Amino acid sequence: MTQSAAAQKPPATPRRLDPEDAQTALAEVQERLRRQQLVADLVHRQEEGDAKATLVEDLVHRQHEAELKTLLDGLHPADIAFILESLPKDERQAIWKLVSPEHDADVLLEVEDWVRESLIEAMDRQDLVAATGNMDADELADLAPDLPPDVVAEVQKGLTEEERAQLLEAMGYPEDSVGAIMDFEMVRVREDVTLEVVLRYLRRLHELPDHTDQIFVVDRQDKLQGILPLSRLLVSEPETEVRAVMNADFLTLNPLDSDADAAGAFERYDLVSAPVMDDQGRLIGRVTIADVVDVMREDSQEQALSRAGLQEEDIFAPVTTALRNRAPWLLLNLCTAATASFVASRFEGTVSHIVILAFLMSIVAGIGGNSGNQTMTLIIRALAMGRITGRNLWQLVKRELFVTLLVGLCGSLVAALFAWVISRSMSIALVMMAAMICNMLVGASVGVLVPMVRARFGKDPAMGSSVLLTFATDSLGFFIFLGLATIFLL
Repeated sequence: MTQSAAAQKPPATPRRLDPEDAQTALAEVQERLRRQQLVADLVHRQEEGDAKATLVEDLVHRQHEAELKTLLDGLHPADIAFILESLPKDERQAIWKLVSPEHDADVLLEVEDWVRESLIEAMDRQDLVAATGNMDADELADLAPDLPPDVVAEVQKGLTEEERAQLLEAMGYPEDSVGAIMDFEMVRVREDVTLEVVLRYLRRLHELPDHTDQIFVVDRQDKLQGILPLSRLLVSEPETEVRAVMNADFLTLNPLDSDADAAGAFERYDLVSAPVMDDQGRLIGRVTIADVVDVMREDSQEQALSRAGLQEEDIFAPVTTALRNRAPWLLLNLCTAATASFVASRFEGTVSHIVILAFLMSIVAGIGGNSGNQTMTLIIRALAMGRITGRNLWQLVKRELFVTLLVGLCGSLVAALFAWVISRSMSIALVMMAAMICNMLVGASVGVLVPMVRARFGKDPAMGSSVLLTFATDSLGFFIFLGLATIFLL
C-alpha cells in the first residue's frame, strides 16, 4: 500500500470494553421501553377506534424500535446478554427480537442457561438453524441440550464428517468434565519440519484460533510429541527443525478430568491453553483460558447460591418457580429456628430469675455463627482447590480449633466486660465468657465437619451449609449459655 493510500484510510478506533458501558446501555434500554409503554397507555385511554391515536402509537413504536436496534447493534454480544438477563421475560423477548441475526449465536453462547431457554423458545425453527449453522462443534455441543432435537439434526447435516464426529464426541462427555469445555480448533505440526515451513503454514491460515500461545507437535497418528511456544517460534532460526526447539515436558489434560481440576491447573501454572489427550496419547482438543474463566465464574456463583440452599434461577421467574427453589431450605431453617427456641424455652425458670440473660444469649449464638462461617468458608475454598487430603485433615482441624480458641479468648474478654457493665455481676460475665468460647469452638467444629462430610459422600460441600451451621450455633449456643447460667448462677 502506498503512503497516499494509507493516508486516505481512517485510523481504526479502539472500542473500550467496560462493564459500566453495559449498565449504561441497560439503563437506556429500560428508559426507552418505559417511554414506549407510557405512549401505549396514553393511547389506550383515548376513545376506542381512534385511528389517529393508533397511528401515533404505531409511529412512536417504530421509532423506539429503530433506536433500540441501533443501540443493540453497537454493543458486544456479552453486553447484549447482560441486558437480556436483567430484563423481565416480556421485555426480554421484545429486545431479543431486535437483536441482529448475525449476533444470535454469540448471544446464545453468552447468556446464562436460565435465559437461554426462554430465548430459544421465542425463536422459530428456521431462525435457530440459521443461528447455529455456523457454530463450531464445541459451541454447538454447549447449546445442544437446550435446542429442539430436529434443529440439532438439521444442523448436523451441514457439518463435515470430522465436525460431526467432534460434535458427538463433545456431547458424550459429562457436563462438568474437560471434554465438555474443550475446543477442537488448534494448530498442529510435525516434528521433522523446519520453523520456516511452520511460519509459511501459519501465513496461509485465515486467522489463528483464539488464545493460541503454542503449537502442538504430533506424529502421523496424532499422538502428542511436544509443544512449540509461539514466542520460541518467532525468535529461533528459521532453518531449525521443530524437534530441536519444542518442549517435551508439558502439562496435559484428560477429557474425563474435572473442569474444576483443569481450572486449578491453569491457575497454578499460569496457562493460556493446555492440550487434551485421550488414553492412547492422541491429541483430541485443547482447553483455553477463556473456557477456564467461565468455569471459575460458574463455580463461584454456584457456591455462593449453594451456601444459602439456592439453585440458579431467573430473577424474574414466576413466583411458583421461586417458591420451589427457596421453600425447602427455608422450611428447614424454620425447623432449626424452632429447635433453638425450644431449647431456650427449657430454661424458662433461669431466664425469669435473671432477665438479663435473655439479652445476652443472642450475642453468644451470633458470635458462634460468625466464627463458624469463617472456618466453613476456608474449608470450602480449600476443598475446591483440592488442598485437603487424608494426611492433612486432622492437622487442619487442630489448627482451626486452636485459632478459634485464641480468637475466642480475646473476644470473650470484651463480651465479659460488656456483660459486667450492664449487669454489674462478675458471675454473669464469667458465664458469658465461658459460653462464648465453647460456642465458637462448636461453630469451628461444624464449619469443618459439614463440608468435609458432604464432600466425602460426593455432595456439594457448600449446599445448605450456612443453614446447618446456624442450627448448631443457635441451639447449642442457647443450651451452653443457659445451662452454665443454671448451674452457676442459681
